[in-house]
Amino acid sequence: MELPQQLDAKFKDLIGRYPVKRSALIPMMLYAQDHFGFLGDEILDEIAKRLNLNKIEVEETLAYYSMLRRKPAGRYHIQVCTNISCMLRGGNELYEHVQKRLAIGNKEVTPSGTFSLEEVECMGACTGCRACR
Repeated sequence: MELPQQLDAKFKDLIGRYPVKRSALIPMMLYAQDHFGFLGDEILDEIAKRLNLNKIEVEETLAYYSMLRRKPAGRYHIQVCTNISCMLRGGNELYEHVQKRLAIGNKEVTPSGTFSLEEVECMGACTGCRACR
């Protein structure tokens, strides 16, 4: 796969930063996702090749981290935290409301591609949340 020049340069820089190439895996996946919107087979193959990894090793990492996506998100990606502090402030009810309102489930996209929804772990944003004050 021929990468855009800017992404190729980022990948080379990342590989050079770490004494163990594999350490660049997650940053490379995040940069690729930022560029392409999701992580398809072609880019996963390219990352595996550059890091001398099996594609399965790359796919396992992708499956483990919820912030990495196999499919494109909607134009507006809605994330709702349902961890204990958010749950106590109505996170579960908010998540259920959004599911019903958009008629989509977790990690799904509306047919128009406008919205996607994801239930997430703590985003560490409680200090800025009006409901939490």
